[in-house]
Order: sequence, then C-alpha cells, then structure tokens
Amino acid sequence: VRVLHLKENIASLARLLASTSHGGFPVVCRPKPGHAEVFQGTIKRLELCMLLENEHIFEPETNDESFSSSHPLSYEKITVEKLPDLLRLTMLLNRYTTDPRYQQLFINLEPYINKSAMSVQAHFSLQRTYIIFRTLGLRHLTVVDPQNRVVGVITRKDLMPFPLEERLRLQLAPQ
Repeated sequence: VRVLHLKENIASLARLLASTSHGGFPVVCRPKPGHAEVFQGTIKRLELCMLLENEHIFEPETNDESFSSSHPLSYEKITVEKLPDLLRLTMLLNRYTTDPRYQQLFINLEPYINKSAMSVQAHFSLQRTYIIFRTLGLRHLTVVDPQNRVVGVITRKDLMPFPLEERLRLQLAPQ
C-alpha cells in the first residue's frame, strides 16, 4: 500500500504521483515516537496535484511539531474535477524529482486530508463492503487492522466482478 504522511517530502510525493495512477492515498501519522503509523484520512490525487502547483506552501523540514502551513489553500483552490494543465503538472513533477532543492522541502497535508474518510477492518464482509461502495459512491476504501494501521485499499475496480454475480443471482432467483 502506498501511504502518505501528514508531513510529506515534495520530491517523494512527486515521484509517487509520477510512478502511480492511484486516484487517492491513505494518510498516516505516528501518534507518539515508537508507535505504529495509524490511519488519519485520505487525500485525492487531483488535490495533491493542485497542492504541488502552489510552491509557496512548501516548507523546510523542522524537527519540532510546529510544522504547519501558515497560509493553507482554500478548499475551492484544490478541489477540481480534472487538472487544468496536464503538461505543466508533468513538467513540475519532473522538476521536483530531479532538482535537489525539493529533497529538503515538505508539505503539511493535514489541512487538506479527508479526516472523515471511511475505512473497513481487514476481515470485513465483502458483501457489506460492496454495499458501502454502492451506497456512498466511493472510489476507494482504506482497509485497516484492529490497531488502525493501513493494510490495504479496495477500489471500485476490485469489486467489478461482484455486481455481475449479484445481477445473475437476482435474475435466476425468481425462476
């Protein structure tokens, strides 16, 4: 599973976006030193791309907990249906992955993650998972263990054979 952290390195984030086509990512954090990373929420690929187009929110790494975006972007600025300029984004991702400056710059994802994102336990019923997807119109769902650590992600594509099986069962039931 590809997860992001509340404080994410710009170069690493650019590499991840350039090398995957995932539509969203679970975001994790370590509540205390020595503890496991736990699920905090999710962030969409499009939102990450819009954030990366705003270099003024990048910050140098800090060792204390005071890392925060002093000027977070508004919800309207990062919420888009599709990318306005794919060529520009491709050039930005290339620059962020190759220019050594971006190895030392970070972004605070906390103001932008969906903290109320749904998750299911690893042994959750497939049928109920399908119902959640269908009812809520989800694209992806984070799978966690009993300690709330991310162990997987289920996408709509993963459940594609399931609707077909359900339709066949409904058609055969009256007979």
